[in-house]
Amino acid sequence: MSNNTTCPDYTVYKCYDYGLILPLTNESTWSIGFRAFIYLLGLLWCFLGVSIIADYFMCAIEKITSKTRKIKVAKQNTGDENDYEEIEVRVWNDTVANLTLMALGSSAPEILLSVYGIIKNRFEAEALGPSTIVGSAAFNLLCIIAVCIMAIPSPEVRQIKSVKVFAITSFTSIFAYVWLIIILVGITPNVVDLWEAVITFLFFPILVIVAYIADKDFCTKKQVDDNKIELGFDEKEHHSLEDGDVDKEALAEFLKEIGKHPDLSEEEMAKLAALKYQENVPHNRAWYRINATRGLTGGNKLVPTMKKDLQDIYEAAKHHEPEKDRLASQGSLTDLSEKGTRAVIEFTATSCAVLENEKRVRIGIRRSGKLDSKVIFRVETIDGTAEATKDYIPVKTSMVFEPNETSKYIDIEIIDDNEWEPDETFFVRLSLDADQNAVIGKKSINQVTIINDDEPGTIQFAKPSFLFKESAGKAMIPVQRIHGADGKVNITWRTEDMDAKSGKDFEGGEGILTFEHGEVTKMLEITVYDDQEMEKDESFKVELFDPTGGAQLGRIKKTIITLVNDDEFNGMVSRVVELTNLNIDSLRVETETWAEQFQNAMNVNGGDIENATSFDYLMHFLSFGFKIIFAIVAPVSIAGGFLAFFMALAMIGIVTIIVSDLASIFGCLCSMPEEIVAITFVALGTSLPDLFASKQAAAQEKHADNAIGNVTGSNSVNVFLGLGLPWLIAAIYHTANNGSFQVQAGNLVFSVIIYTICATLCIGLILIRRFLKFFNNGELGGPAGPKMASGIFLIFLWFFYITMSILQTTKVIRVNL
Repeated sequence: MSNNTTCPDYTVYKCYDYGLILPLTNESTWSIGFRAFIYLLGLLWCFLGVSIIADYFMCAIEKITSKTRKIKVAKQNTGDENDYEEIEVRVWNDTVANLTLMALGSSAPEILLSVYGIIKNRFEAEALGPSTIVGSAAFNLLCIIAVCIMAIPSPEVRQIKSVKVFAITSFTSIFAYVWLIIILVGITPNVVDLWEAVITFLFFPILVIVAYIADKDFCTKKQVDDNKIELGFDEKEHHSLEDGDVDKEALAEFLKEIGKHPDLSEEEMAKLAALKYQENVPHNRAWYRINATRGLTGGNKLVPTMKKDLQDIYEAAKHHEPEKDRLASQGSLTDLSEKGTRAVIEFTATSCAVLENEKRVRIGIRRSGKLDSKVIFRVETIDGTAEATKDYIPVKTSMVFEPNETSKYIDIEIIDDNEWEPDETFFVRLSLDADQNAVIGKKSINQVTIINDDEPGTIQFAKPSFLFKESAGKAMIPVQRIHGADGKVNITWRTEDMDAKSGKDFEGGEGILTFEHGEVTKMLEITVYDDQEMEKDESFKVELFDPTGGAQLGRIKKTIITLVNDDEFNGMVSRVVELTNLNIDSLRVETETWAEQFQNAMNVNGGDIENATSFDYLMHFLSFGFKIIFAIVAPVSIAGGFLAFFMALAMIGIVTIIVSDLASIFGCLCSMPEEIVAITFVALGTSLPDLFASKQAAAQEKHADNAIGNVTGSNSVNVFLGLGLPWLIAAIYHTANNGSFQVQAGNLVFSVIIYTICATLCIGLILIRRFLKFFNNGELGGPAGPKMASGIFLIFLWFFYITMSILQTTKVIRVNL
């Protein structure tokens, strides 16, 4: 194949010999511009195909790496030799899975593109594959991390949890490209010897082994944990056999909240419960990649989609749910102290209220977990609607928990201005220095409401509807006094029958509720009767009127009380549990049969037409052909996912050949060198699903590992496999024929040098963000200004890399290497 990319006279059939499969027909009569346009559309369309088949590939990988085995663990000190529990233990270590199959799943197109390029070019070096690998690495490291940094709401942060593994993969993600410079410029210029190719390839298993050792802490002295001695494995590597079922008790609590909306059907309740479950279950990198791909192609989403009104109900329920509500969540009550090896610092409550005339608010802070060490932490106030120095005296100070001290208090001064104004809020935040053997707990921010007491206030119900069991005995209905609490006021209430009848189902009538000076909440008690009969839900209304003392009626002056029969409620919970489990089952990653695969492929949004958007329909239409073709891949339920793995890998290879042909011919038609096509069109097209996956992981996960922790590992694997494997094949071929494998350093090494500089700056920024308070000590997120500045800086580095590489390739600048 000729390397001449200039286009001679248009009457000559151009670029017909640049592809293995393409062109499929005689295009000699077509204009160059039209052909270039068609090949560009084909290239973009094939990126959809790559994403879809990669979805099947990642599903197979998810199935393989999630394999577990059952072991029996004896319970200690029970006196019964047969007393044991069954535990499911993961076969795959998370770090090994991320650096092998997970990395292969996200990088397979780039790796296969490089392998195919060597074979197509008769075992001689080519530009498209290596340039795509370097271009993808630049986009992944710079643009994806930039987006993840900016995706976190201010002032929240996300930190890397597996710091040692991240440190190793960060080092190798730079060393891998430095190694390319060494072998192409230093040791044997413009030649890759067999031993160099072998070492490049062997760096891949070495990376996996070293990262595994770091993950398991084999080389450091570990603190003994009694639980780990008994079980012999880490908690993160096992789960009980009952995991995965919806917690019926927790679901009942959740349903009490959403059940206050009388128009909700059981199916809608189940959909809301499934969303709650899905948000709380921890996910790995494959899950986010699959969900991102399906979102881009109009496929079956892994997160329930619903109409705006349902979404609003769900958001309201989340804000009022009990603190310990953990709807089938394995991660929501995570032991942050790591079995008592570090201290957990948090507020005693997430919110509090104070009357303006009290002139100060006392906020409690507690310590749990490791108690025998000294912990220094910081407390800082942040403006909300209340303004520092005007409504309260700001605080920014350090505090100390001495050994065995478990609680402290901080007083914040409130300014009483004797002027009426609406209730206002500000926030108090906890933070730690990086060198503390402690972690901030879930109650890291406390919302303080300053209640204006210069007016008698406004009286209203807390909510427009409430749900109570008949067996509760009393309906305790909260009544609020807002926008002031000055003086004593009365409010009259009365009940009104609906389905429920006064004297039969509840004790109705009329009464007076009194708020003393400074009181802001009162409970209206109404007796309810349990008739022990099976009957439908019944409701009655309660109304507030005639406030005294200058108080006013608020917006919610009427509320509906629904009495639920215990048997009926429990039956409803059971039905919703079944529906929720069905919804969760429909959200699973894998499919069980070919019929299910074809059904999902043929229907927009996996058959959930009601919640499909216009974008879903458009992308489903564009990708329909690919979906039908790739549905022939074996379901992952067969052979443990391995058959699907190899079938999907083969199809990725076929699509990669087409992408290579399209990119090469498009570059030829436009007189664009393959290096430029690779670092722009091809690199972006293969990396976009990773961008959306990382963004979602950054926003949803508690740590940054799934968002950016795998970027560095994937970039290392790209070199060790994506270049190591094809170069090893070519080096073996040339050595067997008494020749040498020539790889011109030139543009490739220049691009690698620019990338290495940018990557070093990127990793340096990540380290700085972790250890500087200016960024809130987190790799992702932080205050709005520093967060945006970090993201813009990384995106600038990517544009710098692209610009410099293009200038070198087009010989605008000439750097001889």
